[in-house]
Amino acid sequence: MLAYLPRPPTDTSQYGTFPQEPELPATPGTLAQDSWQQASTTAAKRSAQMPNYPSLPCHGVIVPSEPSLLLSRGSMATQYRPGDVPRCPPPAPRETGTHWNPLHALSVPNIPSSARGRTSARSSAAAAVPAPEGLPSRCRKLLEEDSPAVQAGKRQRQRYVTKVGKCQVNLGNIQEKKRFLSDIFTTIVDLKYRWFLFVFMMCYIITWVVFGTIYLFDAWVRGDIWHQGDPAWQPCIENVDGFISALLFSVESQRTIGYGSRMVTANCAEGVILLMAQSIVGSMIDALMVGCMFVKISRPKKRAQTLIFSKNCVISRRDEKLCLMFRVGDLRESHMVDAKIRAKLIKSRQTAEGEFIPLEQSELNLGYDTGEDRLFLVEPQIICHVIDCRSPFWDMSAESLRREQFEIIIILEGIVEATGMTCQARTSYTEDEILWGYRFEPCMSLEKGAFQVDYSRFELTFEVQTPVASAKELHELRELEQQEHSTLSLYWDHLLQPCVP
Repeated sequence: MLAYLPRPPTDTSQYGTFPQEPELPATPGTLAQDSWQQASTTAAKRSAQMPNYPSLPCHGVIVPSEPSLLLSRGSMATQYRPGDVPRCPPPAPRETGTHWNPLHALSVPNIPSSARGRTSARSSAAAAVPAPEGLPSRCRKLLEEDSPAVQAGKRQRQRYVTKVGKCQVNLGNIQEKKRFLSDIFTTIVDLKYRWFLFVFMMCYIITWVVFGTIYLFDAWVRGDIWHQGDPAWQPCIENVDGFISALLFSVESQRTIGYGSRMVTANCAEGVILLMAQSIVGSMIDALMVGCMFVKISRPKKRAQTLIFSKNCVISRRDEKLCLMFRVGDLRESHMVDAKIRAKLIKSRQTAEGEFIPLEQSELNLGYDTGEDRLFLVEPQIICHVIDCRSPFWDMSAESLRREQFEIIIILEGIVEATGMTCQARTSYTEDEILWGYRFEPCMSLEKGAFQVDYSRFELTFEVQTPVASAKELHELRELEQQEHSTLSLYWDHLLQPCVP
């Protein structure tokens, strides 16, 4: 039993065609010349709002449909009359084994592998069907935009943030590099592992060599090297007769090994001072290096590897509103505390004064005003951005989405329950990773008295009926329908009022 609510039944009544008005009579010659152009215009108008509906078969009139064409509000489709000249081109032969999908079949889950597979399939289909000679230039332009070369060019552009959350920004020409030395702890922790291990080893090796050289120099100045084996001589450091023996004494002193063959005697004060100094320096190095090693291993950045995001965003209707959605999940049983999510839109633009702003960052509302951006991340969550008048996607339709170049940065922050450190996970979505007219498959079910999450269905989506018009156009159309409905209600109320003498 699925834990999610069942999908609502497909209702196609609200997506009916627009009212049509009869056209003026025309001569058969004129209709013969302009038949294909009028048929193409009619197809563009009929398929403006609902791209997922197949075009209805006509008796004597077959109108080709292009799902990506938009219809401006107020235009009317042309009505067919039996007396008109047939406008249908000869039907293309259908391949053997192909089936006509009924209208209700669009609500069945149609799961694509990824956005790239969907784009490639759509591009190959568009390339396989030759464009008629009378096809409008706008349709040909859309088919060219779906070509594999154009889509490959879009995918090869530089990303601001990679899918794994790495920022593709390189800092150069930094003049005041001494600022990094003032924060030496963070500088060492931010080093790559090969350089971090190199610094870790060199800190110990350099101190051993430096103090070993000092011990050897002291023994050479006092003459302990030249009186080895003399029982009457009182050395400062016993059994130090060369650099190797002095280095071994330095290692044994700093690491407190204490083999007992080499030691500092009370015959010289400088030897005691050197031993105290090396002990203090060794303790400081241990505190710094061990602390850096612990922080680097337990960094919350590694915890972010178990926070996953869906590979694609989807756009579909939810509660009669056009929404942009993506999915986020946590693979660990230890949950994130006080998890918060936010989104940024990265897009270059030019101001009214002519100033070009590269990579401008704008906020996408994920429920900040209602508290929906604070997550209880126990099971995978579908994050929703309602496309309203404050959204950057307010006037963006399915057709204009292909021509845009932007990037959506998703940032998930929370406190790691095991360590109490703040963790941040990031990912990004480009315009070709947004699926218009899709929803996510449910991935949670109830089994044996507990909810079971199936992460193999985390990326799966299915196609739903979604208008290709922008949220702004849908809002204007809804207001127009309400205005017409109110006008009609007033008219009927006036007619039904009893006559007053």
